[in-house]
Amino acid sequence: MKKGLLGISMITITCLYGLLAGVVILAVLLLGGDVLYAIIGSIIVLIIQFLISPWLTDLSMRWFYKAKMNAEVPEYLRAFIDEECKKYNVKYPKIGLIDDGAPNAFTYGRTKKDARIILTRGIFELLNENEVKAVVGHELGHIVHMDMLFMTAAQIVPLVLYAIYEAFTRSAKEDSDNSKAAIVGYVAYILYIICQYIILWLSRTREYYADEFSATETKNPNSLAEALVKIGFGLSTENSSNKKHDVNKNNALGIFDSKTSKALTISAMDEKGVSKDKIKNAMKWEMWNPWAKWFEFNSTHPLISKRLQAIAKLSKQYNQEPYIVFDLQKTESYVDDFLLEILISFLPGFFLIATVVCLFFDINADKDNFMLTGIGLLLTTLFSYLKFSRAHKKGYKETNVSELLGEVKVSHITSVPCILKGTIIGRGNPGCIFNEDFVIKDKTGIIFLDYNQPLNIVNKIFAIFKSSSYFDKEVEVKGWYRRSPVPYVEIYEYTVDGKTKKIWTYTVTIVFYIILLALSIFLILSRF
Repeated sequence: MKKGLLGISMITITCLYGLLAGVVILAVLLLGGDVLYAIIGSIIVLIIQFLISPWLTDLSMRWFYKAKMNAEVPEYLRAFIDEECKKYNVKYPKIGLIDDGAPNAFTYGRTKKDARIILTRGIFELLNENEVKAVVGHELGHIVHMDMLFMTAAQIVPLVLYAIYEAFTRSAKEDSDNSKAAIVGYVAYILYIICQYIILWLSRTREYYADEFSATETKNPNSLAEALVKIGFGLSTENSSNKKHDVNKNNALGIFDSKTSKALTISAMDEKGVSKDKIKNAMKWEMWNPWAKWFEFNSTHPLISKRLQAIAKLSKQYNQEPYIVFDLQKTESYVDDFLLEILISFLPGFFLIATVVCLFFDINADKDNFMLTGIGLLLTTLFSYLKFSRAHKKGYKETNVSELLGEVKVSHITSVPCILKGTIIGRGNPGCIFNEDFVIKDKTGIIFLDYNQPLNIVNKIFAIFKSSSYFDKEVEVKGWYRRSPVPYVEIYEYTVDGKTKKIWTYTVTIVFYIILLALSIFLILSRF
């Protein structure tokens, strides 16, 4: 492990456990030494979970994702992994593969001796050999750097802090005179929030080091950069995205980590490889939209654009030109849209809090606030789906994945109404039998489709018994394009085999808020 990464990890973990120790000392001073045994018990339970978690994850991979563990990989990749394992004294990892076209890779385990690397068929279909080695090199970087062990050690702290918060606040509620327990509980909760963000920062830092490991071991930073563009942004050449592999021939199967199941792949036609103009177009949202920084702050991974910039600095060491230089000039500010979206999103909550406060103090204005809450919810929904903008005034525009990816004024709140035509190629969370979402491929690429009926049980029934029947079928989808930060289309209706099906969430939501508004008006009129 690099000394810099080791130093950062040790200092961070020392600080985390120092915060935990401070809460333990506070609890002992206020409540006595008996609480120490309960805290130690919580830590022991978490350590046991850590020890058995790889085995449980293996079962999940096999049962719910149809993963094939201990699978073979193409010879060039097997040789690369074997060479790296011998070089760094790492046991050859178990390889998990599943037959799904969406590209992704991740690793899990406890130590360098029992790591697993999960790959998808899409990795082998979308990337060339050098890019596949670069992606696997990144995963090997996590193993060599013992990221699994360090991140687990770090994550124990907020879990214990949250357990302390729940136990002590519950104790305070049961005994109203036990204010000391409440103090310990709320201090633990504040530190729990702080630790969560420290761990997210540590995770993002380790991603940069895994990228550096891959670039160093392959001596080809640009292959890693292009792989990130193809997987993260989804940009690829026509040849790489359309080529087919015989599963039995190269044994390439795959599985998605559920936390990154919304990955997408879009094709950018360019005889020299990935179109640099399309890469810059895809980078605009991350470079210019303020939501991107907020999402990164709450993410385990850095923004793809930042990773590309970091990799570009390594290129000169290997006599390579930087893969991409983002030189587009921002022509307008997006802060005003950002602030408006924040205001709109907080509007219902503000009125709801006002209603609760009025109810608590028995103020007659609570019915007015109840009506305002209904109005706020309705306005927020209408803004999210039918925002009064040029894009929405034009209605649902037939477009493609590549064009959508270049939209900057879009977020989880602001949407772009669109119509996509393409082929459903698999689940949004590849291989997961409980996942109701889809991935669609059009002539320019592939993007995640969010299938979400009002009742979650309906989604799961659809996922288990119906969704697979749509695979490899042509589909026309009408919906709303969003980013959070992953690009996706929220389905409004879709047409397959000449039959149009509708998602009722938007309609039900509007009807519910209208009823809520009508009820509040009725309550106000009942005064007179």
